[in-house]
Amino acid sequence: MQFKSLINIESSFRMIRFSCIIFLCLCALVAGYSVYCAYSFAEKQREKIYVLDQGKSLILALSQDISQNRPVEAREHVKRFHELFFTLSPEKSAIESNIKRALLLSDKSAFNYYKDLSEKGYYNRIISGNIIQNTQVDSISCNFETYPYLMTTYARQIIIRESNVTERSLITHCRLHNSTRSDNNPHGFTIEGFEIKENRDIRTLKR
Repeated sequence: MQFKSLINIESSFRMIRFSCIIFLCLCALVAGYSVYCAYSFAEKQREKIYVLDQGKSLILALSQDISQNRPVEAREHVKRFHELFFTLSPEKSAIESNIKRALLLSDKSAFNYYKDLSEKGYYNRIISGNIIQNTQVDSISCNFETYPYLMTTYARQIIIRESNVTERSLITHCRLHNSTRSDNNPHGFTIEGFEIKENRDIRTLKR
């Protein structure tokens, strides 16, 4: 009779140990799942930006991986530079303003072109001849396989004079380096090694 009692006690201990093991395993699974859910939630929250509009309204914006937008920003940076540097009007202050803003997007290589054209009296002829020069960027070829990024720009210049309109082909080449973003350089690039590969007349139409 005593032997049977011992067997019952041992069986009870085994059952208790088994129940404890099952309970601990369940606790570990619940704890692990909770940590995973918390980590996933934190990651999703880090992908969101909360913007306060003068402390009055709350706008929720989803952030994106900056590397995904880099090619788009590079093309826009180069396009903006060409529009500022090559679009001219017969007003000295307007020319100086555009050139100044363009030079903030580039290094000394672009300034050297500006200095050379200025010394040759190009801008003075624009002003005295009441000439308007517009620039339209057709396409930009980019190589993002190497750094600095190699960029080739294909554009057209429309030069409007009192007697005629001249269309010119413009092809330039440059390298893009990453730089600090600022109000004057929102895309965070600097143009280096700027070169004009081609700038020739295509056609001239009388007005």
